[in-house]
Amino acid sequence: MTEDSFSPGSHSPWRMSIAPMMDWTDRHCRYFHRLLTRQTLLYTEMVNAGAIIHGGTERHLRFNLEEHPVALQLGGNEPGPLAEAARLGAQWGYDEINLNCGCPSDRVQRGAFGASLMKAPMVVADCVKAMKDVVDVPVTVKHRIGIDKNEDYAFVRDFVGTVADAGCTVFIVHARNAWLQGLSPKENRDIPPLRYEVVRQLKNDFPHLVVAINGGIQTDAVVQEQLALLDGVMIGREAYHNPWWLARWDALYYGGQPCPLTREEVEEAMVSYMEQEAARYGTPWPHIARHMLGLRHSLPGARIWRQVWSNHLLKDRPAREVHALAKESYAAPGPETPQGVPDSMTAAG
Repeated sequence: MTEDSFSPGSHSPWRMSIAPMMDWTDRHCRYFHRLLTRQTLLYTEMVNAGAIIHGGTERHLRFNLEEHPVALQLGGNEPGPLAEAARLGAQWGYDEINLNCGCPSDRVQRGAFGASLMKAPMVVADCVKAMKDVVDVPVTVKHRIGIDKNEDYAFVRDFVGTVADAGCTVFIVHARNAWLQGLSPKENRDIPPLRYEVVRQLKNDFPHLVVAINGGIQTDAVVQEQLALLDGVMIGREAYHNPWWLARWDALYYGGQPCPLTREEVEEAMVSYMEQEAARYGTPWPHIARHMLGLRHSLPGARIWRQVWSNHLLKDRPAREVHALAKESYAAPGPETPQGVPDSMTAAG
């Protein structure tokens, strides 16, 4: 995948993507999402460059080959460590290296990276150049449209211009400001107002760049509206909580076929994956099952099915046995206690 691997009228590699989400988009989550869409670009959680370099390389970079195309998102603010982490990421086979300039958490702020980097565009430019010098895959940047309550368009325009001068040609823009004071990371996802028009203005001012939009997008209508104006759409929480939406994306946005699997077949594939992970790495199945709890989102019986899979009292049973209980509970008429599961075991974990 390269920045110039598409031409006018063809699909950008960044046409549809799933956002990097801390504690959510681990490799198990990405394996699940890949069952639903073959073409959507997947992102890792943000990984600190130092953690990769200093002894955590395999733990942080291991992924399943089925995940391609998959991008590694890095956190950091020093060209040297970021370049080394990018080199390792490319060596492990990631299709893209992304620099996080949007996370507003206190921990990230204390490290002077994430969204706080937007106040230092020359630092970001130096980091991008250092990474591009050592990898052949795209180096991209994900950022906000502003910091705190400063809504001056010139701020984000100049940030993008400076970083683009260093060779970055792909910008994924979360269409909210990052309020570094007074809001939690969760509140930063909801309270600062969405301003999609700022992202569209960036594309107008930098037509040669790839500009994708992120933030609050939950329906096909909004996706289609944005794709008519921009090069890509990144979906975050809605993709996680309502994953069956992804099953239509290849057909809707790539001109391909929808997911050929039924929900039941996706669940069965995940159970097989849980067994493989347990045998290979000793991974407890609840670490994997938590990512698929939205598979039956909004369907009758979904609540009890979800309760079985998230029940901590079942965590020591084999995944396939829990799968049978969940399947039985879902097939049972009405919202009564699943057959074969004692009343004391039906509370959600």
